[in-house]
Amino acid sequence: MMSIATDDVYLNGDYLPLSQAKISVLDRGFLFGDGVYEVIPAYAGRLFRLEQHLSRLDRSLDAILMQNPLSHDEWERALNRLLQNNQDQDYAVYLQITRGAAQGRDHSFPPDLKPTTFAMAYPASQPDAELIARGGSAITLPDIRWHLCHIKAITLLGNVLLRQQAFADGAVEAILIRDGYAYEGSTSNIFVVRDGRLTTPPDSDLLLPGVTRDLVIELAEANNLSLILAPITERELSMADEIWLTSSTKEVLPITRLNDEPVGAGVHGPVWQRIQDLFRHYKEQLRAGQVA
Repeated sequence: MMSIATDDVYLNGDYLPLSQAKISVLDRGFLFGDGVYEVIPAYAGRLFRLEQHLSRLDRSLDAILMQNPLSHDEWERALNRLLQNNQDQDYAVYLQITRGAAQGRDHSFPPDLKPTTFAMAYPASQPDAELIARGGSAITLPDIRWHLCHIKAITLLGNVLLRQQAFADGAVEAILIRDGYAYEGSTSNIFVVRDGRLTTPPDSDLLLPGVTRDLVIELAEANNLSLILAPITERELSMADEIWLTSSTKEVLPITRLNDEPVGAGVHGPVWQRIQDLFRHYKEQLRAGQVA
């Protein structure tokens, strides 16, 4: 459970105590889940790949026929203000945009709605060192979600139910299978390693292009690691030497058991260790202000 890092949150251009932040019960985010969101880590007060997160926000808004109510510069100022007194440890910011509140409940878009724009900061949960050392377990489940998974929508009930089933089975994540292919986890992207080659599914409407995933791809390519963007069959997943999950909160998590069977040797592998070292170095550079 997250706790808010400061009494102040951002709501529709104002900064106010969380206890005073109110929205209408007719807000379409509340009634229909009609909105999108982003979660952005901040290391020592420095936002992690902010431009990439905001560009994905733009793409999500375009997909639901909305315009971003703030420019990227305005978002940067707003988020940094929420973080200005919280630079002694790692935080994250959550931002959400809904279509706004209408006079009644109607599935079609009412004209001239003013979007509801919200953001808050909270202490980031640190990667579990013990979990990383031993690796996590995952299960495969049928992907019950809709077909527009590239939109980072606030309608997350399918993801919630899938992840809850994984937790009930003692796993940290569910890897989702659709038509015989593994696309992503319920809250993460996936990578597999086979014979030293790294594979992750290419962008499509059936997965969310992760910002951490894209950084891992960049780090692999910049350091001459063999990587391809290609579909991953369920059989290829089961035969992988290594499996990783990536997200803003998981960072790069090795999966050492899949469906109660060991992945490869049952421990995190050498390719993951190489990427983990590169990722940690990137974070150190970000904290020092050496990368954006």
